[in-house]
Amino acid sequence: MFLAFLFLTHPNMMCFHNIHLMFHATVFLWVISLIFLKRTKSNQSTEGLLPPGPKPWPLVGNLPELITKKPFYQWIHGLMKDMKTDIACVRFGDIHVIPIVSPKISLEILRKKDATFASRPTSFAASMFSRGYKTAVISPFGDQWKKMRRILLNELLCPERHRFFHDKRTKEADHLLQYVYNKAKRHEYVDIRVAVRYYCGNVIRSLIFNKRHFGKPMPDGGPGADEIEHVNALFSSLEYLYAFSISDYFPQLIGLNLDGHETIIKAACETFKKFHDPIIDERVNQLRRENEEVGVHPEPRDYLDILIMLRDKNGRLVLTPDEIKAQLTEIMMAAVDNPSNAVEWILAEMMKNPEILQKAVDEIDYIVGKDPRLVQEADIPRLNYLKACIREAFRLHPIAPFSVPHVAMEDTNVAGYLIPKGSHVLLSRVGLGRNPEIWHKPLEFNPERHFDGGSSELALVEPDMRFISFSAGRRGCIGQNLGTVMTVMLLARLLQGFSWSMPRGLSAIDLVESDKNLNLTKPLVLQAKPRLPLSMYYV
Repeated sequence: MFLAFLFLTHPNMMCFHNIHLMFHATVFLWVISLIFLKRTKSNQSTEGLLPPGPKPWPLVGNLPELITKKPFYQWIHGLMKDMKTDIACVRFGDIHVIPIVSPKISLEILRKKDATFASRPTSFAASMFSRGYKTAVISPFGDQWKKMRRILLNELLCPERHRFFHDKRTKEADHLLQYVYNKAKRHEYVDIRVAVRYYCGNVIRSLIFNKRHFGKPMPDGGPGADEIEHVNALFSSLEYLYAFSISDYFPQLIGLNLDGHETIIKAACETFKKFHDPIIDERVNQLRRENEEVGVHPEPRDYLDILIMLRDKNGRLVLTPDEIKAQLTEIMMAAVDNPSNAVEWILAEMMKNPEILQKAVDEIDYIVGKDPRLVQEADIPRLNYLKACIREAFRLHPIAPFSVPHVAMEDTNVAGYLIPKGSHVLLSRVGLGRNPEIWHKPLEFNPERHFDGGSSELALVEPDMRFISFSAGRRGCIGQNLGTVMTVMLLARLLQGFSWSMPRGLSAIDLVESDKNLNLTKPLVLQAKPRLPLSMYYV
């Protein structure tokens, strides 16, 4: 009855005071009773060995807190701070959620116990976006995951393919420059969030579909309505993929849409199907028909061509259309968030710290030299201060509170605590990057902290897990090279091409995080002034 009361009286649930809610509450209590009856193993004998955490309620664990403490990630981090612990345990039903804010414990998970934590949780969102777990990133451990990861490593994101698609990435960096210039010459302010997400969306669409737009572009070269809808769906899917939905821990409740997540997830999936599926279906039919009838093996134009024509050693096609659709959507989701979020935050911090902006611009000018030319991917190894700015954004302003969850495939011991089989382990991007025991003045944006006094090349990867950029281990990010060049080129072209200032009449940028996620509360809007010869904006 406690849960029925909770659902009926919680402020966010007042709209449910009707027969529909009573039905949901009744079904919920019935499902919880079934869970209790089916439990074959009591946690009482092991709870003393679990990491510290809030006392769970009978049967449902900490579900009341999941419902009432919003945003939930802030409650978890506040709880761990109050308890002065680097590892905690929050229980939902029979699932233990283990948040971690310590680099040492994170390395134990990703290195010493990597094989044990190589799976992913199942959920409504993960199943929908992966079309039934047909992909490489969010699928649980198993043969399908191994197959798709091997394809990504060997066929799409290998060094040879990375070099092959260099010109596509460069072309999008050129288009970005032209788009911002068109804004500047009309004395229009630039919505940085639109610009950086537009760039990321165009890069990955060009790599996957060999096209920048689904529909008609805007006269200024910016995103049209279709591109805006598509990018919004990508960011919506990322926000709700691992969003502490009730049904993530009580899958018997899938279909009731108690927190509204299912509606949002279905809408994003429909957007992907609307834009992706016709292109993929047409190309599958065309290429496979041509190959069978004519025996033609054309040079691939994009990722889609590669996946369609991929064959095993016996000449059999490797992937079904559904696998292709699922994997390409997942690549899009993985490619757009980190670069765009980091660069928006960096420019916002540079408005507050103009000396950082000037150092970054001076470095670009020095590396590029006196002869007019645009910064290129070949310059990235020497753009260390720029990469230090990006590392600092990854540290202080991560795209999400936690990394993608790792699932324990067996009972194990970490940091002296029992981690039961099936536990969801969450490495905290916020807790690691803002850990005062690791970082001096952790809330201060200071790129200098990433230099150790040496002259060696900086990388965006953080092997010691003091913050998370591309994660690590066998479930780490496969696309580190792509993520690096997208992020560095995005920032470098914006800084090389334009002088940036705040809109007229604005004295300071509001560097406040949204109360829903880790984005800036308001999209960053700035004034751009061209600083290169006119001919360089039309390449």
